[in-house]
Amino acid sequence: MRADASSAPAGGRLSRFETLLSAKAEIVGHAKILAAPAYEKLLRSERPLRRSIPILIILFLTIAAVARLSALVAERYEIENDVARDLKIAATLMRAESQFALMSEGQIDGAALLTSEVPREVIEYGRFAVISDATGRITAAMPGYERLIGQDLRLLMGESQALLMFGERAGVQETDFEGHDAFVASATLAEDAGTVSFIQPATDLFAGWRQSVHVNVTLFALTSIIMLMVLYAYFRQATRAEDADALYLETHLRVDTALSRGHCGLWDWDIGRGRMYWSRSMYEILGMKPKDDVLSFGEIAPLLHPLDGSLFDVARRVASGRIGHLDRVFRMRHSNGNYVWLRARADVTRCADNEVHLIGIAVDVSEQQELARRSDEANEQLNSAIENISETFVLCDNRDRVILCNSKYRETFGLTEMDVARGTPLETVMAKARRPIDSQLVTSPTFAAGERASEALLPDGRWLLMSERRTTDGGFVSIGTDVTQLKLHQARLSDSERRLIAVIEDLSTARRDAERKAGQLTELNTSFAAEKERAETASRAKTTFLANMSHELRTPLNAILGFSEIMRDGTFGPIGCQKYTEYCEDIHQSGHYLLRLINDILDMAKIEAGRLILNPEDIDLAETVAEAMKIVAIQAEKKQLTLAVAAPPTLQIRSDRRATKQILINLLSNAVKFTEPGGSVRLGLKQVGDAVLISIGDDGMGIPQEALRTLGRPFEQIENEWTRTNKGTGLGLAIARSLVELHGGRMRISSRVGIGTIVALRLPVAGFEQSEQSAIAMASAA
Repeated sequence: MRADASSAPAGGRLSRFETLLSAKAEIVGHAKILAAPAYEKLLRSERPLRRSIPILIILFLTIAAVARLSALVAERYEIENDVARDLKIAATLMRAESQFALMSEGQIDGAALLTSEVPREVIEYGRFAVISDATGRITAAMPGYERLIGQDLRLLMGESQALLMFGERAGVQETDFEGHDAFVASATLAEDAGTVSFIQPATDLFAGWRQSVHVNVTLFALTSIIMLMVLYAYFRQATRAEDADALYLETHLRVDTALSRGHCGLWDWDIGRGRMYWSRSMYEILGMKPKDDVLSFGEIAPLLHPLDGSLFDVARRVASGRIGHLDRVFRMRHSNGNYVWLRARADVTRCADNEVHLIGIAVDVSEQQELARRSDEANEQLNSAIENISETFVLCDNRDRVILCNSKYRETFGLTEMDVARGTPLETVMAKARRPIDSQLVTSPTFAAGERASEALLPDGRWLLMSERRTTDGGFVSIGTDVTQLKLHQARLSDSERRLIAVIEDLSTARRDAERKAGQLTELNTSFAAEKERAETASRAKTTFLANMSHELRTPLNAILGFSEIMRDGTFGPIGCQKYTEYCEDIHQSGHYLLRLINDILDMAKIEAGRLILNPEDIDLAETVAEAMKIVAIQAEKKQLTLAVAAPPTLQIRSDRRATKQILINLLSNAVKFTEPGGSVRLGLKQVGDAVLISIGDDGMGIPQEALRTLGRPFEQIENEWTRTNKGTGLGLAIARSLVELHGGRMRISSRVGIGTIVALRLPVAGFEQSEQSAIAMASAA
C-alpha cells in the first residue's frame, strides 16, 4: 500500500516542508518570511512529485486490476481443465464399470450403475449422469434427475450430437443443456447398453468462481473508491497548499517590495551561534549581492562604523539579559565604501530550542540624518544671522511667549539673557525693558494685514523703527531698525528741498535762455546741412568724372609708354646717345608708375561710384596665390627677401578671379615694399568651416597703433611727403579692403613698430552670390 502512503500526505507534505525550511533557516525559527528564496526553490522541486502522485495512483489501480483479472481468468481456465479431466475420468470409469458388470453379472443395469458405481467425488458441483439408448432416448438418470428419463438427449444437448456418436473419442465439449451452458462428456457402455453422458452445468461449476469474481470486483471497487477519495482529498489539499503557497509568495513579494521601497531590512541574530540572517532588502540597503546563507559574526562586525559601538558589547548585554529590546542608530559601510545610517529596532526572543535570538528591523535613515544635519546647520546659520544683524529681533509664539531674540535687542532695551529666556511672557519682558521717551505710529497703505510699525525715541537719542508682523501660526516677529541717520537725513532733506526750489527757479531762467540758443543752433544746423549736401554733390561729380575719364587717361599713357619702350629698346635703330637712352628709361618708368596710379584712382572711383561689377566663378585659390607670388617674386628678389607660402595643394572657392588676384597682389606688394632687404614675407592659407583664412605677414618697419585706425582709407599713408621712403598713393590697401568687403569678407590689420605687420583676410567659400548685391549696394551707399 505504498500508493496510499504517498497520496495522503498533504498535511505530511507540509510537515516535511516545515522541516526542510527549519533546516534551511534554523536561526529564524518562526519567521518564515525570511527564507522565501529557499522556500520558493523547494516549491519548484516538489511540483513534479506532486503532479506524479495521481499518475502513480491510477497506474497502481490499473496494474492491480490487470493482475487480478489475469488471476481470475487463470482460475476459470483451471476450473475448466479440472472439470474436463473429471468428466473424462468419470466417463471412462463408467465404461469400465459396465464391462465389469457385464463380466460379473452377465447384464448391465443402467439405474444401478448410475446409483452405486459413480463415486461421490465425481458428482460434485451439480454434476450428474444419464444413460441413453441408441436412439438418444434417456433410459436411466441419477437420483434427482428422474424427470429426464424418456426425453430425447439429442434435443436436450442441442447441436453436440457427436458425443452420442463417438463417445469418449468426442472428448469434453461445451454445449447447451436444457438451454443452459454445460460441459458434457460421453462414453459407450459395453454390449450396446447405451451411452452414459456426464453433464456439468456451468452455473453450478462457476458459482464459486463467480462469487470470487464478485468479491474481487467489490474489493477493487472499494479500493478504487477509497483511492480516488484519497486522490480527491490530496488534490483538494494540494490545491489549498498551492493557494497557500501563492498567497505566501504574493505576501512575501508585497512585504519584500514594501521593505525595498521603504529602505527597510529584516534581520535575525542568533546570539548563541553568532550568526545573523538578513532579508534581501537588507542586502540592497548596503549595496551587497543578496544570498540565502547566514552571515557570520566576523563578516558583519567590520561593516559597523568604529565610532558607533561594538557588536560584542550588544551580544554580551543580550546574553546576560540586561536588555530586552534594542533601539539605536549606527552606521554601516556600503559596498561603494561610504557609510549608511541605519536605525535598528529589535526584541530579544527565545526559539523552541530555548536559543536567544535578537529579531528586528533596520531602517535606512541616511536621508533623515542628512536632513537633521542640514536642519542643524540651517538653525545655526539662522541663529548666527539673527545674532549678527544690526537690527533688534524678537520672535514670539501664538501665546506671546518669547522664542528667540538677539543680543542687539537685549542691549537696546537693557535686558539680560535670563530676562528673555525661552518661554518668558512678552509682558514680563516689556515690564523689565527700557522704555522709550517718545513713540509715533507709522501708517502706510502697503502694510499687509496684521502688520504695524512705530518709531520710538530712546533715552540715548536714537530712533528705532519697530516693525511687527504676525506669523502663520499666530505668533509675531518684531524687528527694530536704527533710523537715527534717516531722521537726520529727513531734516537735512527739508533744508535741501528749500534750497532746491530756489535752484529750480534759477534753472527755469537758464532753460528759457537755452531754448533761445537752441533755436539759433537749429538755424546753423540747417545751413550746415545745405553746405554738406553741396559738398557731397561735388564729391559725387568728381567721382563720376574720374570714372568717365578712364579711357581718356589711359590712351595717351599707353602711347607714351609704347613709344618710350620703342626708343629705349632701339627697335628701329640706335638713338646714338647714351643720355637719351637713360631719359627714355626714366620716361618709361614714370609712365608705368603714372599708369598704375591712374588705374588705382579709377578703380577706387568705380568702387565709390558703385560701378564695379564682380563676376563670381569657381576658382582654385591656391593657384591664384601662386600666380600672385610669381608677380611679386621679381621685386622680392631685387630686395633679397624670402617668400614663404603655407597653403594646401588645392582650395576651391567661389569668387571674382581678377579681384581676388588684385587683393593678393596689392597686399603682397605692400609687404615687399615696406620690408627691409634680407627680411621675409609669409603667406598662409587654410579653410575653416565655410570660410577661407588668408594671412600675409612681413618683417617690415611696422605701423603705429594710432595710424591703424585710419589705415585703409583712400590716400591714407603712414609716412608724409617729407619722411616717406617709398612711392605710393595709399590706394592699394583701400582697394584691397573694398574688394574684400564686396566679396562679403573682412580684413584685419595687426602690427607692431619695428617687428612687422600681419594682414588677415576672411572670405566666404560658397556664399558670395548671396552677399554680392548687398555688398555692392553698401559700397555704393558709402
